[in-house]
Amino acid sequence: MTRQLPRSASVVVIGGGVVGLATAYELALAGVQDVVLLERDALGSGSTCRAAGGVRAMFSDPVNVALGARSLETFRDFPARFGQEIDFAPVGYLFLLDDAAAVADFEAAVALQNDLGVPSRMVDVAEAVRLSPMVDPDGLLAAAWSPTDGHCTPESVVLGYASAARRAGVTVLPHCPATGIDVRDGRVAAVETAAGAIGTGAVVCAAGPWSAQVGAWAGVDLPVSPLRRQILVTEPVPGLDPHTPFTIDFGTSFYFHREGEGLLLGMSDPDETPGFRLTRSDAWLPRLGAAIERRAPALAGVGVAGGWAGLYEMTPDHNALIGRAADVEGFLYATGFSGHGFLMGPAVGEVVRDLYVGAQPFVDVSGLDVRRFAGAGVRPELNIV
Repeated sequence: MTRQLPRSASVVVIGGGVVGLATAYELALAGVQDVVLLERDALGSGSTCRAAGGVRAMFSDPVNVALGARSLETFRDFPARFGQEIDFAPVGYLFLLDDAAAVADFEAAVALQNDLGVPSRMVDVAEAVRLSPMVDPDGLLAAAWSPTDGHCTPESVVLGYASAARRAGVTVLPHCPATGIDVRDGRVAAVETAAGAIGTGAVVCAAGPWSAQVGAWAGVDLPVSPLRRQILVTEPVPGLDPHTPFTIDFGTSFYFHREGEGLLLGMSDPDETPGFRLTRSDAWLPRLGAAIERRAPALAGVGVAGGWAGLYEMTPDHNALIGRAADVEGFLYATGFSGHGFLMGPAVGEVVRDLYVGAQPFVDVSGLDVRRFAGAGVRPELNIV
């Protein structure tokens, strides 16, 4: 812990990833005094700094499109706004499609994105290969392309937000785990930590894969489960185009983007089961190898330089949970982004700020309230990998 534990706070944010840091920063910038952020380990050490770094607005749900597009504005302007370079590379996102139903879904999604100001478009196979030359076109029917999406460095985004939050007056406490929430008469009264209690009337749960436990402390059901995802980084790739887009073979979920002189690549594992495992496993490699051989065979002979495992924070419909608890006054949550928390973090910070101060957010997030699972308000996000 880098600073003395305050005895009280206006708001305590639990979770030091990009969502929590952006929320704390936006609250302080809006004039909220005595904001405290708790992180049990190093800042960003949960899911944020284990992310692939992709940033995009190519989603099938209008709220997700809006959150992605708003965050892209922040990523583009990050050095000017925060004084921190984040290596933002607007190389575009390219979804490769080999199934007629997927083509129809993406055509509808692109139309929605265009209506919301995102310059995405459908492209033919020849243009897809021109955009991402390592792609083998065999079996492809079409692709979806957005030239303004891209990728950046999560660790740098964390550093920028943490520094800005501290300058704005937030007490940022890494290595200070929350251990409980005291609820009295239906209201948040305090947050318990390993170093003592902080009296507060408001808590923001931004704890990513650990959010179900944080919610349980307050008696709030947050249906978030952790799911391991693994990433590899290759050795240098000869002749690699520096403008290589974030390329996704949608049918297999195999993806890659440039990382230095090599590539960062990954793929979902349908055999993965929920849990907090962060050790790397080789069980998924045969399936990954088959996807590479089929879609980007030039990469089959490239060596692996390293890799890591991280956790997606999954919800039943792959959409986030953002809102206020119905039965516990002062409990707010922003979690369950199902792999997209990093790219939506800046916008989510603005939204949670507005929910706390009673302002109207720039996008209506009422459909992301956890109570949707008790009714008929579930609409799955389709554009996930």
